[in-house]
Amino acid sequence: MEDDAPVIYGLEFQARSLCAQEAEGDSIHFLVGTQSLRAENQVHFIDFDDENNIINKTIFLHQEGEIWNISSSVSDVSLFSTCFSKTTETESELKAAVWQIPDNRDPPSPVGDDGSSSHPHLILKCYLEPEVRSDVKSVLWQPSGDNHTVIGLCEDKIVFWDLNTASSAPKVVSSINVEGKGQHKMTSGRWNPHHNCNQIATANDTSVRGWDLRTMSQVYTIESAHGQLVRDLDFNPNKQYYLVTCGDDCRVKFWDTRKVTEPLKVLSEHSHWVWSVRYNTFHDQLVLTSSSDSRVILNSVVSLSSEPYGHLVEKDDGDDDSLHESSQESPKMVSWSLTRSMKTVSMLSAGQVLTLGHLLPSAMMDDW
Repeated sequence: MEDDAPVIYGLEFQARSLCAQEAEGDSIHFLVGTQSLRAENQVHFIDFDDENNIINKTIFLHQEGEIWNISSSVSDVSLFSTCFSKTTETESELKAAVWQIPDNRDPPSPVGDDGSSSHPHLILKCYLEPEVRSDVKSVLWQPSGDNHTVIGLCEDKIVFWDLNTASSAPKVVSSINVEGKGQHKMTSGRWNPHHNCNQIATANDTSVRGWDLRTMSQVYTIESAHGQLVRDLDFNPNKQYYLVTCGDDCRVKFWDTRKVTEPLKVLSEHSHWVWSVRYNTFHDQLVLTSSSDSRVILNSVVSLSSEPYGHLVEKDDGDDDSLHESSQESPKMVSWSLTRSMKTVSMLSAGQVLTLGHLLPSAMMDDW
């Protein structure tokens, strides 16, 4: 956001769930889910034209409750999942569903063009329901492109569904109970893109646990990974044993899952809870974080990257460095676009503003 001014997009309702459209590799697309108690919730499809700095959008109606998590299919641009609250007079629970973007929708319209009097509905493909009732906090799509397998992270179990069934309801293939003596409820998780996609990692209170999906067993544990709650984690896209975590202790920590007694590196630049952390998909030295201290920080962690002498940082010593800092109103979540143009989007805690823009000076991206 140093060479180009950021682009601001306002939402009608508050929102705190965001993802890049993973199956779309050539265009910059994001999905944003809203949270409204009084009106029908929405999913905003954001199409960002980075050459002209223009946002086009399509708004879809989400017939269920407030959206707390949204994630897209890795191989099908029309499919994504949401986790949403289902509230009655006596109780509230988190449920999950798979949705399809309709084929016959109007093309995205420029921001400010609200000529359509009504928004199209999403197509409900199926609900994702555990065999034993439990809140589904997030859904993970198989990262290698297998569009039939999804994982639901519940508070006390990991559930596997097969979407490729003859019936309209997906089949529960297996599940892992993760709560018991000495175990804490899960707060977040990521599917490991390495090891033939046979492992995931989950954040359990202050600890991180790795799971082998073939044996349905725990393969490593990072006890007390953070002094307070672990908020988010991500795998290095190029180095199969490297993992980054962030938490309420204001720290960002890098780990080698083969040696979990000490972190490889600790970043202490934030002064309050760190909400999210993400590796850049193409250049793993670039790590993006957002915090309730009202800052989004882009770090170049050259020393732990697959290109320790990479061309992105023109420094003789190859030291790690903070490349960019942006002041936002307590951004809850950040996401890279999945193209080499290095666009990001940050969501503010007020919940109704998205910010899109470059995070590196153009001179650093000339060779991309």
